[in-house]
Amino acid sequence: MSRDRQLHLGAFMRPVGIHTGWWRYPGGYPDANFNFEHLAHFARRLEAAKFDAFFMADHLAVMNMPPAALRRSATVTSFDPLTLLPALAVLTERIGLIATASTTYNEPYHVARKFASLDHISKGRAGWNLVTSGNPDEAHNFGRDAHVDHATRYARAREFFDVVTGLWDSFADDAFPMDPESGLFLDPEKMHVLDHRGAFLKVKGPLNIARPVQGWPVIVQAGASEAGKQIAAETAEMVFGSGSTLEAAQAFYADVKGRMPAAGRDPDQLKILPGCFVVLGETEAEAQAKKARLDDLVHPDSGLANLSVRLGVDASGFDLDAPLPEIPETNASKSGQAQIVEYARRTGATVRELARKVGGYGGLQMVGTPAQVADRMEEWLETRACDGFNVMFPFVPEGLDDVVDRLVPELQRRGLFRRDYAGTTLRDHLGLARPANRFFA
Repeated sequence: MSRDRQLHLGAFMRPVGIHTGWWRYPGGYPDANFNFEHLAHFARRLEAAKFDAFFMADHLAVMNMPPAALRRSATVTSFDPLTLLPALAVLTERIGLIATASTTYNEPYHVARKFASLDHISKGRAGWNLVTSGNPDEAHNFGRDAHVDHATRYARAREFFDVVTGLWDSFADDAFPMDPESGLFLDPEKMHVLDHRGAFLKVKGPLNIARPVQGWPVIVQAGASEAGKQIAAETAEMVFGSGSTLEAAQAFYADVKGRMPAAGRDPDQLKILPGCFVVLGETEAEAQAKKARLDDLVHPDSGLANLSVRLGVDASGFDLDAPLPEIPETNASKSGQAQIVEYARRTGATVRELARKVGGYGGLQMVGTPAQVADRMEEWLETRACDGFNVMFPFVPEGLDDVVDRLVPELQRRGLFRRDYAGTTLRDHLGLARPANRFFA
């Protein structure tokens, strides 16, 4: 059975902001986040299941939490994504490879060159998750006493995007004849010097690598604040969307895509994939039991610390059995704070309940049999709440195997997901056009 719209599936393989108990689950791999053999196996399994992409999130500091929580956190050690993904590129053939790189604590020339290299090494499978950095402790690792304020981070990010994509367009696609007989390697007429001078950045160029295979690696964005939604509408081709309810996701989907025509963009050239925490069982009761067992592994130290990170304020002094007090505006992730505050006000949850929820997983969860989860995914797709999902596994390898071996075949049986790749690049998988070079016809 074929459909006009099919799901896109990415895989979130980095436990940042995911369940704090995953590494303790019986039979799991505690080192899955920092074991290359495990990660290579996961990437191959995902590719065999025809996933669109393997996504590695990142942050540039140890998470800002107290030692009591840090000692229980699997986020302390992790690979640099742009070191890991080129290694995975040579072990895979089709799956997209998406990495996070901050626009606040990187320079655009670095980012442009690294992602262009990844795109060439992978033969067109790279994606850049453009972030502004939500962890305020990153500032201290880059010569700053305080985190750059939210509005400035996004203004710099917007200019950063223009510079990176301009650098990717440094050369026409046919700029390198590499003709041994004439001795002509490069045609200088097909090289553009960017010479950018802006409010935040000054970059001459050109980039010292040929134009990426995809023209530009796929641009990914995850912010859900007003600034985040606007930069997504102007620049992104994939968004890891927000919303733990169908109604909230529909509103986010309509909002972001509704902004795109004013930016001169086709809404079909943006795919929205909310993060989705999937727990499967032979029966619904079995799936719920797995989830309950996982939740029981959340230590109170971890829960309260994760609540502090999400709120952007220290929650350790809050009355655990009282409702969430008024929370000041944060300079960290505004959308992350807003989601928690909205949930607390809507449900009346106590601080203790919020800490348990955030120490577990506080976003979109689909828990049940493969058929039940497929039903929900189908509803979200058909009601324009999403274009697919960025799947988060509750534990590995069992949670990954459940999705690959049980959920994916059910989605394929319904005609909701591909049985094979139609092309070779990440843009092919997502149905995205190759960007024209702004400097060369």
